[in-house]
Formats: sequence, structure tokens, C-alpha cells
Amino acid sequence: RTRWNLIVEVIVFGALALIAVGSAVMMIVTRNAVHSALFLVIVMSSLAVFFLGLLGPFIAMVQVAVYAGAIMVLFLFVIMLLGAERVGARVGGRWQIPLALGLAAAVLALGVVVLANQPPVQLVDLPAEQLAQGSAEAVGAELFSVYLFPFEAVSILLLVAIVGAVVLTRDERRKKSV
Repeated sequence: RTRWNLIVEVIVFGALALIAVGSAVMMIVTRNAVHSALFLVIVMSSLAVFFLGLLGPFIAMVQVAVYAGAIMVLFLFVIMLLGAERVGARVGGRWQIPLALGLAAAVLALGVVVLANQPPVQLVDLPAEQLAQGSAEAVGAELFSVYLFPFEAVSILLLVAIVGAVVLTRDERRKKSV
């Protein structure tokens, strides 16, 4: 590694850390639930870029697909279903949308820099058992064999949360109409 690579790495890490912490603070400070959820997406995307920098592409893609993708879609669905995006929303706050777009663009740009700055992959002769340990196939086999019960328990918990949100919303709407 050259001195230049180290300097770029520190700059990218610092910028990404500022984006992640700034987005996390904005997630807590903002009063609009949808904006808060979108700031959380930026935090999750920043974490994915951190994982890329640590040479963990599988966990980075899982971070994007599962957390920034599926879980956040679920959160936004429940927020919209409950009408929570209107509760406590401030008048104004037009600065949040450009800030969120700017932070998202910065995370994307830093991800490209991290990928471009990676050293070339070196092939190493390892035994087949060690090669298979960290593969997506090995993770999937472990998840659906050893950790099947916790995996299914989490999926049932999320399903119950969605059904509970629907039931709570339905009861409140009936009370308002009577």
C-alpha cells in the first residue's frame, strides 16, 4: 500500500463517518416519520460502504438488500398505513430533502471511491473447507439449518407487527367515523 492509498482511505473513512453520524442525528431530530426513515436508509447505506471498505462484499450487499431495502420498505409501509407521517410534522423544513439527497449522493460517491481504491484480489491456495466457510452458499446453509428457528421467529414477529398496525389503524378509523 502506498502513502496515497492510506490518505485516500482515511479521507473516505472520515467523510463516510460524518455522513453516517450526521444522518443518524437527523433521523432522531426530524419530526416527520418518513424523513426519519429515509435518513435511516442513508445510515444503512453508509454501513454497507464501510463493509465494502473492510472487504466484506457479501455482508455489504445483505446490508443494502435486507436492511436498507426490505426492512425500510416495511417501516415505510407501516408509517404510511398508520398515517404517522403527518403526526408532528413541522411546517417548513425544506432543507431536509436537499440534505438527504446530498448525503445519499455522497455515500454513493464514497462507495465508488472505496471500490476503485481496493487492491487487486490475490489468489491464494486454501483448502476447500476454508474457502466454503464465508461463501453465500455456506451462510445460507447455516441460516436455514442451525439458525432456522430464530430466522422464522423474526419473520413471524415482523408479520405480527404489520397485522397489529393494521388492526390498530382499523379500530381508530372506526371510532372516528362513529
